[in-house]
Amino acid sequence: MASSSSSAQAARQHLADQLREIREDAGLTGRRLAELAGWHGVSKVSKIEHAARPITAEDLRTWCHICGVPAGRTQTLLAELRAAVGMWVSYQQLNRRGLKAAQESVRERYERVRLMRVYSNKVIPGLLQTEQYTTAALEAARREQGVEVDDVAGAVAERMDRRRVLHRADARFVFLLEESVLWYRTTSPRVHAEQLRHLISVMLMPSVTVAVIPRRADRTVTGWGVWPEESFTMTDFAQTNIELVSGYLTIVQPDEIAMYVSAWERLFPLAVVGESAAALVREAIEALPTG
Repeated sequence: MASSSSSAQAARQHLADQLREIREDAGLTGRRLAELAGWHGVSKVSKIEHAARPITAEDLRTWCHICGVPAGRTQTLLAELRAAVGMWVSYQQLNRRGLKAAQESVRERYERVRLMRVYSNKVIPGLLQTEQYTTAALEAARREQGVEVDDVAGAVAERMDRRRVLHRADARFVFLLEESVLWYRTTSPRVHAEQLRHLISVMLMPSVTVAVIPRRADRTVTGWGVWPEESFTMTDFAQTNIELVSGYLTIVQPDEIAMYVSAWERLFPLAVVGESAAALVREAIEALPTG
């Protein structure tokens, strides 16, 4: 699926530029390459080289074979193709086999990460969620995204099991929340209170840091306004993931990852941790209706 993301487009264009250089180095015109590949006309080659048309793995192998590309570089290009294709995934694609399979598809990333940093401006992050909060969140996702398979219970179980990674001694998990997240009540007061109490308990885990940016924080302390950003998750320094309304974006371009690192470095100094953060959570709990 096409994406307007500059990161996804940059990855497609980078691959396209390499394919054009490979053709030119082989001394072939676009028309001659098309003839040797058995493709009708030169338009297919032109569209691939301008990243206007995605290339399939089969066509990439054909391109490399005709141009005499060594097997090692062909495999590298195939890996780059898979990465470019996977940068943008619509929820229709991600959830085509159900919510449980979608949750399982990201498990490896959590199990191998050494440093995970999560910034959220609207929801309690998945690793910090209680079972009932997760159930409410995934039921809403199933309804809003039109997922036909009803496997919310299985998806919740998968996410609850994933929380085990927070006990890893070889990894660090840092969560940065806007205080408003504590106040957004999308569940019953009972479920919301349970979620906030769980958040306080997680703060005591040695591998976890939970920081909260107070609503009253002076965002001009650096001399200019530090504005909230879209929620994002940084996995080590290798990729950044953003959940949008329409799909899931994976950023791997170093220059764009650096922009999210910079955003984190602007936001984190505004936050409080430890007892100061816990006090903000308790304030949100005490404001919930009772009875």
